[in-house]
Amino acid sequence: MTTIVHKWVTDCRNGVNPRLVCKIGSGWVVMGEAQFLSGYCLVLPDPVEPHLNTLTEERRIRLMHDVAIVGDAILAVTGALRCNYEILGNQEPALHIHVFPRFSNEPEMLRTKPVWFYDWNAAPRFDPQKDAQLLNSLRNFLKYAGIAC
Repeated sequence: MTTIVHKWVTDCRNGVNPRLVCKIGSGWVVMGEAQFLSGYCLVLPDPVEPHLNTLTEERRIRLMHDVAIVGDAILAVTGALRCNYEILGNQEPALHIHVFPRFSNEPEMLRTKPVWFYDWNAAPRFDPQKDAQLLNSLRNFLKYAGIAC
């Protein structure tokens, strides 16, 4: 089965994914298409797997370590209060991990709810020019942390 996750990973391998932050040990980091929470990223394991339970123990450990450091990067460069981490795979049945920064200035009615309550259709879209500084800051943090290639 081919999913959008497979396409994103292929695009990262080919250097044509405009949202690509960097290659990490377990796969790739890309910024989310919707940037209603500035700094939202996804971790895409490479090779693509159906779900977390198909990974070997070694790959699980590496992936979750990398995800935590991606969260560290997002916290450091956005000033977010915390990150929410989600592995769903219901619409795209391929392992990918959402890393959402959460901010104190979010609308009160959304601040404590899952991000899926936001209007994704109205969200600002990733813009390679507007988001370049944030993308480069994330990339630099991950390189300095030693997980980016």
